[in-house]
Amino acid sequence: MAKTAIIPDKDALAKLGKSVRERLSADPGAYQIETDKADMFAIGDFLTPAECERLCIMIDLVARPSSLHELGYDAGFRTSYSGDLDPEDSFVKGISRRIDDLLGVNPIIGESIQGQRYLPGQQFKPHNDWFYTSEDYWKLERKRGGQRSWTAMAYLNNVEEGGGTHFTELGINIEPKAGVLLVWNNATPEGMPNEALMHAGTPVVKGTKYVITKWYRTRAWK
Repeated sequence: MAKTAIIPDKDALAKLGKSVRERLSADPGAYQIETDKADMFAIGDFLTPAECERLCIMIDLVARPSSLHELGYDAGFRTSYSGDLDPEDSFVKGISRRIDDLLGVNPIIGESIQGQRYLPGQQFKPHNDWFYTSEDYWKLERKRGGQRSWTAMAYLNNVEEGGGTHFTELGINIEPKAGVLLVWNNATPEGMPNEALMHAGTPVVKGTKYVITKWYRTRAWK
């Protein structure tokens, strides 16, 4: 008899996916993006112009060449600059809590907010936010809070040209618009990593792109 594959955090992903999906679906301020392959929502004017401007300045102060678990900056896969914002800063803490409250999740499962800056020509090639559990880095991430469930990403400015978020498998490209929060579930309703959520930060052609991102796990993030 064939053994059933064990999917780490499957039940937790399904439970969290359901609770957040139902909460956002009932929120009149959350627009559900039309696709039958994923849970995606957009919230307009989540951040004010003043908040966006302040966050851009904070990102400039912490931005360093971005990297990934398995690839360094020189690989050219992720060429933006990024850095974690101080989670103890009262302003950052307030933004973080608003995202937690929007999703209706326990703050302990949320990672620190990361800021990203893209200059002309910089990009993040197609990738998934969830972790590949067959890779060596999973041994660490499993202990740090498990699989990533939801992603919340806010655009902080309008980009002159380029810099969209392209969901390659869905055929959806979201243009950056200051203050908009984009939220998506990295798992299927059954709690499986959703392959359809492959996405890219397309190259900026003109101007600069600023975003903040907060990822949520299935257990307390360490």
